[in-house]
Amino acid sequence: MHKTECYVVTGVSGRTGAAAARTLIEAGERVRVVVRDASKGSLWARQGAEVAVADLTDVSALINAFSGARGAYLVSPPQYELDDLFVQSDALGMAIAEAAVTARLPKLVALSSVGADRSSGTGLIAKNRTIEQHLGRIDVPVTFLRAGYFMENWGPAASVAITQGVLPSFLAPLDRAIPMVAAADVGRVAAEALREDWLGARTITLEGPASYSPNDVAEVFAQKLGRPVRPVAVPESDWAGIMAQQGFSPAAIDGFVEMTRGLNTGHISFASDFNVDHRQGVITLDTVVAMMIKA
Repeated sequence: MHKTECYVVTGVSGRTGAAAARTLIEAGERVRVVVRDASKGSLWARQGAEVAVADLTDVSALINAFSGARGAYLVSPPQYELDDLFVQSDALGMAIAEAAVTARLPKLVALSSVGADRSSGTGLIAKNRTIEQHLGRIDVPVTFLRAGYFMENWGPAASVAITQGVLPSFLAPLDRAIPMVAAADVGRVAAEALREDWLGARTITLEGPASYSPNDVAEVFAQKLGRPVRPVAVPESDWAGIMAQQGFSPAAIDGFVEMTRGLNTGHISFASDFNVDHRQGVITLDTVVAMMIKA
């Protein structure tokens, strides 16, 4: 049993987990980070956090990580390289649910996605829905944080915009704006939600201060670079090849294609998500693009 009550944060090697942990530490809270590799916990240990080593499908290790905690923020790893990534999400959801109940975890916040309310046609987002379903069945207060399109998804296109003056976009049509949110806002809101009290299962939908189209994104890049940047829609026939080059498995490629189609047709949106607590972040696309260019 751990000696001090704390908040548990997973996914600290990623953006939202790191932002959530930082937010809690800066608020004076005790934090325990969960990492799969102990070496990745050293950064957080230096900031005063406890470090627990666990795979999110290892029930015993999770029970230990959750033991004595006040609550937990859960981020499922992307695992886009796996052929059985949907099976893995099912196993992960079951393991977290069992561990949360056994460890008597008082509450948890799980990162999910816009579109997780849909039962089909969402591709990779079905992973989030599966985890939501497992956690929604247990007698533990749970918050599903359904975030909009991450602004950081434009990161791979940033170098092309910088070097070639072109912004390749999987999103289309180019003039259609959708809700986007910065990862730092997601982590901050997750930490804030974790410090709240509620009963049963609740859903928070989260977007940034404005919606943006690919045209808008290109214009922000142009403003920051001081030269024209032209948005170009990537043909759907090219999607699979591009994602294969990024290490996606065939199953992940199929999921990406279906998800992107859903975003482009409007099938995946906040419009179908009812009885939710809708919140807005404060970080603008200008800020995120400036960081991408600096990097």
